[in-house]
Amino acid sequence: MITKLNLQDKIWYGLTMTDAAARQIKKLVTSDPRMFGLRLSINHSGCAGFSYILDLITEPNKSDLVYEHLGAKLFVPLQVMPLIDGTRIDYIKIGLNYEFKFYNPKAQHACGCGESFSI
Repeated sequence: MITKLNLQDKIWYGLTMTDAAARQIKKLVTSDPRMFGLRLSINHSGCAGFSYILDLITEPNKSDLVYEHLGAKLFVPLQVMPLIDGTRIDYIKIGLNYEFKFYNPKAQHACGCGESFSI
């Protein structure tokens, strides 16, 4: 018997943000009063299969899950949760630049440049 997975019934571990990530999200959002938060999603791309996408949003989708830390809001489409559940998001300095870094326990492989991952 095949059962259909109901994403609404799943208990998620969720996502966490470091203080640095939350501060940067708040900084991005407060630069434009129309912004509501950031949406984290994934896209099929890169040499490993998936890449993370961060977008400023003016309105959340009804199916988005909301994660909040220090007043920063991160919206995640329900359908991507199976691929990123348990991820910790940080904002770190690499060389002369700063970037969001994703620590995804479900990611099995990453490409050499670090731009994509596979499950």
